[in-house]
Amino acid sequence: MKFGEWLDLWLENYVKPVEKEKTYRAYQDAIRLRLAPNFGNCEIDELDVAEIQQYITGLLEHGNLCTGGPLSANSIRLIFSVFRNSLRRAYNLGYAERYIGDKLELPKAPNTEVVCFTEAEQQRIEDEIAKLLQKRASRHKLNGIILCLHTGLRIGELLALEWDDIDFENAIMTISKTCHDGKDENGNYRKIIDRPKTYSSRRVIPLPKCLLLLLSEMKKESKSNYVISDKNGDTVRVRSFQRSYQLLLKRLGIPHKKFHALRHTFATRANERAMDDKTLSELLGHRSPVITLKLYVHSLLDHKRKMMEQVNG
Repeated sequence: MKFGEWLDLWLENYVKPVEKEKTYRAYQDAIRLRLAPNFGNCEIDELDVAEIQQYITGLLEHGNLCTGGPLSANSIRLIFSVFRNSLRRAYNLGYAERYIGDKLELPKAPNTEVVCFTEAEQQRIEDEIAKLLQKRASRHKLNGIILCLHTGLRIGELLALEWDDIDFENAIMTISKTCHDGKDENGNYRKIIDRPKTYSSRRVIPLPKCLLLLLSEMKKESKSNYVISDKNGDTVRVRSFQRSYQLLLKRLGIPHKKFHALRHTFATRANERAMDDKTLSELLGHRSPVITLKLYVHSLLDHKRKMMEQVNG
């Protein structure tokens, strides 16, 4: 059997039934754009380990078809997983005489710096949002940015959040789902509610009084089951929310940072204020404190200065 034929079978019968839709689509794109054009016509047992390894390693340098630049570490990891998982299943089912996936090695990508806002930038963002809220502009979207800054929610978790997930009496917020933009059968983009990123992403976040008050005010004006909605009560898609965030940064003249920088900012502020690693890890929905430490072991330069002043003052 040709590898391309097997990939189609594997995708529909062994990936689609068990994986999140977003994961299935990512695998589908990786196969369509990369694996099928390069290896699809090879017989499974004729696949060459060295050739596959050379291809995967090369993605670090010239993998991006759009820019000619390297692929992200996550994209390379996904392609690597498709190779290994599909080949393992083919071997277990007897479509391949040998399993070569264990001979492949994931290339070590350079460490990427965690990007977050400085305390001064964060203050400017919050002050600007306060001013805009007085004009009642994009109220729930703006408050959504505040929620992310102070809880570390991912954008998909924020936009999937419903009022039933907020327990005002016990001051807690339950994260049990996420969302992403996808296409319906007519090719139109829509918001798709999905399972959380990982099992650990299911979590409960205590709400301080300031956020509880903010959410209470938002609920009074809400016309939707979702915490974040537009002025008509309609659901907000991920891309739309990202645009609103980017326009806010542009308005303030703050250099562009991905929306995930809000999550990094929350983690960095918590780290600076000596929140213990286990608590921070659980609030962020990480599998273990080791992951949290690996990402946020750094401190911002301003914070380091303060610490040095305290030590040497």
